[in-house]
Amino acid sequence: MSNNRSDNNNASGRKRMILVSAAALCIIAVFLILTIRARSLPASDVPAAYGTALSLLPPVIAIALALITKEVYSSLFVGITVGAMLYAGGNAETALNTLLYHESAGLVVNLTDISHASILVFVTLLGTMVVLVNRSGGAQAFGRWASVHIKNRVGAELVTVLLGLLIFVDDGFNCMTVGSVMRPLTDQHKVSRAKLAYLIDSTAAPICIIAPISCWAAAVSYAVPEEYNINGFSMFLRTIPYNLYALGTIVMLFALVLLRVDFGPMKKHEENALKGDLFTSGGSQFEEDTVHSSGKGRLSDLVIPVVSLIILCIVGIAYTGGAFSGAGLIDSFANADSARGLVMGSLLALLLTLWLYMSRSVMTLKDFMEAFAAGFRSMCAPMIILILSWNLSGITGLLGAPEFIHGIVEASAGSVQMLVPALVFIVSVFLAFSTGTSWGTFSILIPIVCAIYPADSEMLVISISACLAGAVCGDHCSPISDTTIMSSAGAHCDHINHVNTQLPYALTVAAVCGVGYLLAGIIGFQTQSIAALASTPLTLIVIVAVVLFVRRTQMSKA
Repeated sequence: MSNNRSDNNNASGRKRMILVSAAALCIIAVFLILTIRARSLPASDVPAAYGTALSLLPPVIAIALALITKEVYSSLFVGITVGAMLYAGGNAETALNTLLYHESAGLVVNLTDISHASILVFVTLLGTMVVLVNRSGGAQAFGRWASVHIKNRVGAELVTVLLGLLIFVDDGFNCMTVGSVMRPLTDQHKVSRAKLAYLIDSTAAPICIIAPISCWAAAVSYAVPEEYNINGFSMFLRTIPYNLYALGTIVMLFALVLLRVDFGPMKKHEENALKGDLFTSGGSQFEEDTVHSSGKGRLSDLVIPVVSLIILCIVGIAYTGGAFSGAGLIDSFANADSARGLVMGSLLALLLTLWLYMSRSVMTLKDFMEAFAAGFRSMCAPMIILILSWNLSGITGLLGAPEFIHGIVEASAGSVQMLVPALVFIVSVFLAFSTGTSWGTFSILIPIVCAIYPADSEMLVISISACLAGAVCGDHCSPISDTTIMSSAGAHCDHINHVNTQLPYALTVAAVCGVGYLLAGIIGFQTQSIAALASTPLTLIVIVAVVLFVRRTQMSKA
């Protein structure tokens, strides 16, 4: 049985490789033809594709290839190559230099960017922490404790969701921490890795975008232009009740878990997990999950490192924002360099873990240092995807994708103001999905929205909420989003499996939210009051009704 599955996987793998190779060759051939015919553009010239629909071609190609071929590395590289060719006007030499060394989008330059380098170091340190907790026996001790207190799959999934909701400071930190802590428990209760990745991803950005004390709140506050005399933080607080996608995603999580409903590709993954196959496909890259523990593990060997990691990372983020220099709590988070703070906090947590384990003779210094190499190896795949995604995002920016989206929103906003929230939501979803960045999306669109409505208008609050919700939704769906990548890494789930299984759930919530913003815009435009808040409970009720409908349909077919 296992041999047949292996043969099938090998055959499908060969077919995918043939597909991706053929697609890549066809796409690159088109641009090589352009290269032969094109002349090198002066550095000051704007590429012909700048600010046009072609500016979105590289991410569209990368995402389409990834979803079709199930192979993410080559798909991203093909998209980057196409973008570099478009930027260079078809000149191969300029394209190569753009791809590697452009000051704001090159592959090498991205690696030297301090924020990007900090994220890579943080991911490595988190991987090291996971290895240490496993080898100390702390993860196994947690599994023994959980087997007594958590009796079924619903309980394991609910604890995962609740832990995700508690870690609201930073989405990447949320993904890695929840994944490393909950993976042994969900494995024990035969929850598929795809379902774990979905639970992690759905409690990362959605909770951060409605948490007043988070890096996301600070980013939104600063995205509101000063010239409009709008208090950015107060505006953020007012958007929370209107953030239909974030609230809807959390409600759907609880509905799916409590009602035991799965649909789309996720249903197959969950059925396979119940039979003992947690991965369905792509599990070979995570064989290092099985480690030999010291046999001396206690529950405290997991709890103390994880709690210290959370506390020290929060302190580290606040420190970079000036909390120790007299800045207030909100100001310190508003001015924080979260990537630098996470590196500082995770390193201190590792040193504390070293002291804890060595004081109890759980492991030697040599074992501890070997964990760094093991942690790095375990995180190589997500780090490669992150690096290529940054490269693709930079190339897309060089081609003027933000300006293209700006023009679409600005041209259509004036004549249909009551439809602006729904329009902004749709555009935000598309932009965040294409570029893989929610922060970049709302930093582009919030100033446009502020220019449409007066500072005291309820429609302004609704439209900014729609922008934030759409940005999180697109980020949630996109295979090139940092959060999606880190969710796959935290769950040790094949990245494309995570994207494919999550999309039906995310798009279901997005469709209901689109109608919700249409309703909110109509009510808000006509009444200019908080009566538009009626759209929020209606949207959440419809989401629960959809889950109930799916459950009833499945039961009738059973």
